[in-house]
Amino acid sequence: MELYSIETELKTNAYPGRGIIIGRSADGTHAVTAYFIMGRSENSRNRIFVEEGEGIRTEAFDPSKLTDPSLIIYAPVRVLGNQTIVTNGDQTDTIYDLMEKGQTFEQALRTREFEPDAPNYTPRISGILQIENGSYDYAMSILKSDQGDPSCCNRFTFSYDSPKAGEGRFLHTYLGDGNPLPSFEGEPKRIAIAGGIDEFADLLWKSLNEDNKVSLFVRYIDIKTGTYETRIKNKNQ
Repeated sequence: MELYSIETELKTNAYPGRGIIIGRSADGTHAVTAYFIMGRSENSRNRIFVEEGEGIRTEAFDPSKLTDPSLIIYAPVRVLGNQTIVTNGDQTDTIYDLMEKGQTFEQALRTREFEPDAPNYTPRISGILQIENGSYDYAMSILKSDQGDPSCCNRFTFSYDSPKAGEGRFLHTYLGDGNPLPSFEGEPKRIAIAGGIDEFADLLWKSLNEDNKVSLFVRYIDIKTGTYETRIKNKNQ
């Protein structure tokens, strides 16, 4: 698979929707993850990321303008032991709760499907990073309608063992803008990851469409120690 430039991927797509990036830093020492949200409506754009425990949640920037919290207010990132869960919806809690009870990432997602926002039926995208005894692996999932047909949910899970330094995978909800919005297709894109956390966060933020971007989360996790650094960028300040 071709190694794509994340800068080019974002700059040439005005509306990828919500996106998850997971991979490994160029020097090989850190697990890397990022999550961004975009919006076209006033309700979607009226959001910020705030830290909550070891994770983050979305919050209305101006509570007086919040018209419908469903599908837009949730915890995108939660940490369960040595595992970091990143998703584009409240399935973060489903994964956390069921994995805490002994189920797997994939088993937890079998209880969910795409979002009920006809006619888009936005895919639910999820990722999980696991770091243990100096080893690192991750998985990504997408739950989507069958070519816009809500009677069938297509489920795909992609697992990556011992990821290569300087590489990651990029999974997002929409191929681009449209009405209805076309769902992502294929395997998560293989992308290059360069620089430290600030350089990578700045690159992502500057590459997202200025009109549609809302918030960005980036985390670098030390594979040896499990300690991490986080950066959050919000268009609404």
